[in-house]
Amino acid sequence: MSHTVSFPVGGMTCAACAARIEKILNRQEGVQATVNLASERVQVEMENPAASIAPVVAAVRKAGFTVDERSVDLALSGMTCASCAARIEKVLNRYPMTRANVNFATERAHIVYVLGVVEPETFIEAIEKAGFGAKRLDDGARDNPDAQREAVWRAERRRFVLTALLSLPFFVQMVGMMSGLLPMMPGWLQLLLATPVQFFCAGYLYQRAWNAVRGGAANMDVLVVLGTGIAFVFSAVVVLFHLHQPVYFEASVSIITLISLGKLLETRAKNRASAGIERLLQLQPQIAHVESGTAILDRPVADVRVGDVFVVRPGECVPVDGLVLDGTSDVNEAMLTGESVPVLRQAKDSVFGGTMNMNGALRVKATGVGADTALAHIVRMVEQAQGSKANVQRLADKVSAFFVPCVLLLALVTFLAGWLITRDLSWSLVSAVSVLVIACPCSLGLATPTAIMVGTGLGARFGILFRNANALEQAEKLKTLVVDKTGTLTEGRLTVSDVRPAPGTDAAHLLAVAYGLEAESEHPLARAIVAYAAAQGIQAQPASGFQAVPGLGVTAQVGGKLARLGSPRFLADAGLALDEAVVSQLEHEGKTVIGVALEAQFLGYIALSDRLRPDAVATVKALQQAGITVVMLTGDNQRAASVVAAQVGVDAYLAGVLPQDKAKAVETYRAAGGLVGMVGDGINDAPALAAADVGFAIGAGSAIALDTADVVLMKSELTSVLDAISLSHATLSKIRQNLFFAFFYNILGLPLAACGLLNPIVAGAAMAMSSVSVVSNSLLLNRWRPRTHG
Repeated sequence: MSHTVSFPVGGMTCAACAARIEKILNRQEGVQATVNLASERVQVEMENPAASIAPVVAAVRKAGFTVDERSVDLALSGMTCASCAARIEKVLNRYPMTRANVNFATERAHIVYVLGVVEPETFIEAIEKAGFGAKRLDDGARDNPDAQREAVWRAERRRFVLTALLSLPFFVQMVGMMSGLLPMMPGWLQLLLATPVQFFCAGYLYQRAWNAVRGGAANMDVLVVLGTGIAFVFSAVVVLFHLHQPVYFEASVSIITLISLGKLLETRAKNRASAGIERLLQLQPQIAHVESGTAILDRPVADVRVGDVFVVRPGECVPVDGLVLDGTSDVNEAMLTGESVPVLRQAKDSVFGGTMNMNGALRVKATGVGADTALAHIVRMVEQAQGSKANVQRLADKVSAFFVPCVLLLALVTFLAGWLITRDLSWSLVSAVSVLVIACPCSLGLATPTAIMVGTGLGARFGILFRNANALEQAEKLKTLVVDKTGTLTEGRLTVSDVRPAPGTDAAHLLAVAYGLEAESEHPLARAIVAYAAAQGIQAQPASGFQAVPGLGVTAQVGGKLARLGSPRFLADAGLALDEAVVSQLEHEGKTVIGVALEAQFLGYIALSDRLRPDAVATVKALQQAGITVVMLTGDNQRAASVVAAQVGVDAYLAGVLPQDKAKAVETYRAAGGLVGMVGDGINDAPALAAADVGFAIGAGSAIALDTADVVLMKSELTSVLDAISLSHATLSKIRQNLFFAFFYNILGLPLAACGLLNPIVAGAAMAMSSVSVVSNSLLLNRWRPRTHG
């Protein structure tokens, strides 16, 4: 079984950088890596769960990129001697890419770690497991990604301001010369002003270019450094040796200034694109009101443990997942489901961390903390989706792999051909510099991941969680959608509608046996029978030796006799005679019929009904209008299935499908051609969800279905399927637009530059703005809204 690790990487400037990291990491045995340029993260899937991430991080650093390290300080308790400190230190240092120092005297631990490879909560759990206590000295506050991105923005801004100030005389000179008001600055003054711009303000470009070349590759920085460097060196030689040639200091300075401006704008746009996860994280409060004896103490959320009882007051957010013990209140769960209408929560109901308690006080027992909360699960899914790579991105990756070498070759050909044809060294040099400067693999590298980041973040905001980018891409291409009946097309809340005892027995005896057989089962049919029997005041007959026959029924010993409960087919196969007229009548009413028998005595029938979801008919119709064939799949009988199929209006249906055969049914439709989706909510749907090209799990379903599906719909409404497909359409549309603009820009710009029709300054401005335009176009995706959003 493989495991996946995601961590941030700094120093990437274009698609060539991302491709180089992928190439280096994928050479390692058992490693499959994808790199997201927009989020600046590497996602590594390792086939061996015991494999160390250290060689992967080391390879990234050796290639000239940075891996972000963080530190955390923990307050320790329970240590009695220096050996305790040594033990804790040993436990912590077992984690990959972790350096821990424990001070016995101050009872503090200072830990340096790689964010994403390991989390601070893991350290606390390990220390507690070792028999000691630990808590964060920062009161459990999370590392603030917003502050980090703001720091990067401020650094870029300072660099741009300094570059702009040093470049200002050149811009004034250009305007003055065009208007005839100012003469050209002396060459020595131009050299004096251009030198700090070239080697101080643009120093980071030289460092990254050198790292790329040292790693055996070339990226956008190499192109910029070559272009501006050639212009600067040529001009410096002209000034120093008093040659009668024009100088191009203003070109090199202007290009660096424009690139700095473009990087500043790109950083701001990328920050907006990647802010979705942090907005989710900020939903969780930092303090919980935890009961301690008769008192209520404020504790950091990081210190809350499973089993703790805490109080949530009106207007506060729920700190962690829990089960309501006392109280009644409306809770706004929009952060999970995207639905702004509050839902009633009372004793025995579940509440989730980050949701808003509206009007009543709740007393809650913690059931999920740290990485086990629903909010943490959502964040992991979004991070995984944003770190994955869509198939459409492969084209950009293939282009970027040879893009920079081709540009270098084109620049050389431009210079040599221009010199041979025109005999004008200056013209040839300027044209070659323009070729180097205008080429921009950045826009190619950002075209897909920025749109995916915005799309997946937007989906999470409205309760649509894509497990990976491929699911986001495939959803819009679906031709067939297989939909489970119970709990998906119907509400899944079965109720007993008819109890028909056989001659010679009565309803009480029939229900008592059925109650005993189903008392320990979690199946929806069983829960409905148990609830009905209990409501009628029936006492369950004790049963033992319980055995389930998947999809058919159950058997057990009741009063020393073999009892059976299940479908008419199950009882008929056991040799029991059923009244076909009664079964047919009930099934034609769309009801599920259950028979009960004790040894050879048939006791009677229990019929159950389930209401259609209010949005089922409209959703099926909308899917069909979108060109998607809708197929209903159910383990129910043929007659009951036909009634529901007719009510909903599906194109086809399959009845009597056993759980183990649902996946085979999906495979059959896949073999017929076109992509197939599956919508389900139960444990029985998990194999089919996994077999489909895109599996949709309704959020109210089981945990195993949620873990198997490609798309999790947190809102228990079928219309969310339409929203997921709509978001897929919108995101893929942005990706196609971005790729078109990126390719069009380079296809148009490079020939113009090679023919000497673009000034290097104009080329630099165009290159700087190309990436900004791609990211900004992706941000327009934020205008999308689901049809179910009020």
